[in-house]
Amino acid sequence: MLTPPASLMIYVATQPVDFRKGAEGLALLAKETLGHDPIKGVAVVFRAKRADRVKIVVWDGSGLVMYWKRLDGSGFKWPPIVAGVMRMNAAQLSALLAGMDWTRMHAPRIPQPKALA
Repeated sequence: MLTPPASLMIYVATQPVDFRKGAEGLALLAKETLGHDPIKGVAVVFRAKRADRVKIVVWDGSGLVMYWKRLDGSGFKWPPIVAGVMRMNAAQLSALLAGMDWTRMHAPRIPQPKALA
């Protein structure tokens, strides 16, 4: 299981991509088409035409890493297919990879601190 750090910026490509692409091809696609470069410390999540496959490309500090998963018997819960990219937090990504409905995962509201007198 992949456990991303809470500080990791995660972007989801909302349109399906060609899953024959490897890590370098997906990283280049993320940089040129989506405007998010995995080598600069962000994770980019890609989906296949079939909703049961996911690939994630991220730089881990020493090399480019590609995480690939196929869900057996069901599909991942994906955002609507539209042009562009969507932001996701680490908890939502973990839920997505577990096959859960990540749209029900929301960060708690943290009240603004009061000024000290």
